[in-house]
Amino acid sequence: MPDLLTSKTAIVTGGSRGIGLAVAECLLAEGASVVITGLNEKHLRTAEGALAGASKEGSRLLALRADVRDPAEAERIIAAAVEKFGGLDVLVNNAGVGAFVNVADMTLDQWRLVIETNLSGVFYCTRAAIPHMKARGGGWIVNISSLAGKNAFPGGAAYCASKAGLNAFSEALMQEVRHDGIRVSYVMPGSVRTRFSSGGDEAGSEWKLAPEDVAQVVRDLLAHPDRSLPSRVEIRPSRPPRK
Repeated sequence: MPDLLTSKTAIVTGGSRGIGLAVAECLLAEGASVVITGLNEKHLRTAEGALAGASKEGSRLLALRADVRDPAEAERIIAAAVEKFGGLDVLVNNAGVGAFVNVADMTLDQWRLVIETNLSGVFYCTRAAIPHMKARGGGWIVNISSLAGKNAFPGGAAYCASKAGLNAFSEALMQEVRHDGIRVSYVMPGSVRTRFSSGGDEAGSEWKLAPEDVAQVVRDLLAHPDRSLPSRVEIRPSRPPRK
């Protein structure tokens, strides 16, 4: 289905590396105008150059340094997309961080960083995006969660809590906006070969999902006919190491 998203505008938060970068590249290839956000200026500009080259049309790309933990910044992201491209059709809430520390050793700043980025940031961006999607007659909100949202592990209390909260947020949001033509889904990957977790590109990590695998799921969601709503997708490596 070539040019699936021609004349559509998409935002991918945390789009400078890993899953977000792969999603942005996929959406550009499908014809969308894409806004990516990130905190690290160097990573953002590197991604901007790579994506502009891949799409062969830099005019369909906007890279913004922005912090989703700040409600005003979230508003700015949405406003910039609407101003440059005329509206908003797809929001991929991908920005995420992890602090893998036992609760007894976790600092307040670590807890706040994870919860504010992985959960509150999604709320801020989503709240700002909904009016613009309603004005377009509908849209898609895809939240990148994790299997950690249902499979807790020691040292992951903040991360697991943020993703479990994101799952519940997505379920409630889906029911709130479905009659406005806005479809909401959350994607729960297992181990992904990115720098987010240890062993991202190292030898022996080949069994992990690639960022492009998750991007393919996002693309396939957007290709579903209006009558259908795959509201949750779990994706995991098909052949992990035997324990």
